[in-house]
Amino acid sequence: MKKDIVLTGITPTGTPHLGNYVGAIRPAIAAGRETTNESFYFLSDYHAIISCFEPQRIRQSSREIAAAWLALGLDTDNTFFYRQSDIPEVPELTWILTCMTAKGLMNRAHAYKAAVADNEANQSKDPDKGITMGLFSYPILMAADILMFKAAKVPVGRDQVQHIEMARDIAGRFNHHYGEHFVLPEAVVSDNVAVLSGLDGRKMSKSYNNTIPLFAPEKQLRKLIMKIKTNSQEPGEPKQTEGCTLFSIFQAFAEKDEIEDVKKRYAAGIGWGEMKTLLFDYLNQHIAPYRSRYEELMNDPGHIESVLQKGKLKARERSVPFLETIRKAVGITPIR
Repeated sequence: MKKDIVLTGITPTGTPHLGNYVGAIRPAIAAGRETTNESFYFLSDYHAIISCFEPQRIRQSSREIAAAWLALGLDTDNTFFYRQSDIPEVPELTWILTCMTAKGLMNRAHAYKAAVADNEANQSKDPDKGITMGLFSYPILMAADILMFKAAKVPVGRDQVQHIEMARDIAGRFNHHYGEHFVLPEAVVSDNVAVLSGLDGRKMSKSYNNTIPLFAPEKQLRKLIMKIKTNSQEPGEPKQTEGCTLFSIFQAFAEKDEIEDVKKRYAAGIGWGEMKTLLFDYLNQHIAPYRSRYEELMNDPGHIESVLQKGKLKARERSVPFLETIRKAVGITPIR
């Protein structure tokens, strides 16, 4: 039976947090265990340098993200886990695809249009002020990530669907000119994936500086949970679970019967301090075993690197011959 190839990239620009875990890491690791899938997971460090100009931050984030995925049980024997920059065929394919990509298509990219709109709102004389070619053309790099490994399915948030559509457009144009070489990928958007709120009630995101690190030490985890924004309702007043950050985080980790029990406690007027303590105890108990393994891995960077090097060799068994096929298709061959 032919397996579906599923591909996910993780950009190393921050520390993994609870939102990353429930929204991306947990479902991806679960998908990697499916025998009907062939799963590719990679650290998209070339994407990171588009917007992050702090080398140490990218290095540290790469280490933290790789350690997190491994600590949480990613089966690297049955999946592909690699660093984007270790696959030189990807940037080469990016250039080949760039030569096939209409500038008008890139002009319509949401990130580029938003940057131009910001410049116009600030009455800049140059609508492209501060916009690099990395920002402008990164959908082509993303297309190369996907098309290189013939991914049929790409799990993304709704804000990334346009990039998958662009990858399809680019692949279709190439296939039209040079023959059917690329698989046209499909975006997979799950409505069941939880989106967690952060400390201030907005979506948990490093850009809002409102995250709770996934493997925060016990004391820090407690301190952060105690800082989560709540309303002014007193203990004894019935409370709504909907829209409550404390409840949404608990719900993302707890079992069905546990969730029902906490709902009853909300209706009975649980105090916010009591709920924060309950959430801390529950999360800490859930995370502690993984935290220990994460700390071991963070203290053994050589092991993390060895795993990524094995992943590189495994991924290049696919990328090297496929790029040779693409090079031949466009006429880049030895002179004979």
